Amino acid sequence: MKGRLSLEERETIINFDEKEPMASIFTYNKAWQEHLEKRLGLKPIMNNGYGGKEYEISKKRIKPPRAPLKLSVEARAKLSKRLEIMRKRQNQPKTHRALLKSDTKKKDLTNTINKQLTL
Repeated sequence: MKGRLSLEERETIINFDEKEPMASIFTYNKAWQEHLEKRLGLKPIMNNGYGGKEYEISKKRIKPPRAPLKLSVEARAKLSKRLEIMRKRQNQPKTHRALLKSDTKKKDLTNTINKQLTL
């Protein structure tokens, strides 16, 4: 089994010091590699031949971990309701949404014409 690494050996290491403006990220994780290359446009500066790649990135782009949001029951219910409404809107056929918009425009035009006629 030469060349195959165990899960413990496939690491992701983010390394930087206080002096240098750049950080290095070494990872075997394919999702991280795709994110760094496709989403952030970084090119690997080293490929170890076993699936690990190293990248350089500005320290300014690395954010410390955040504590998870703690929402009250009311806030969760409110967000849940908003999400449900958004999902319903997305599931409507586009033609239905377009018809609703065109009907509104027709009503506005009809109201404008009727107002002009009554003057």
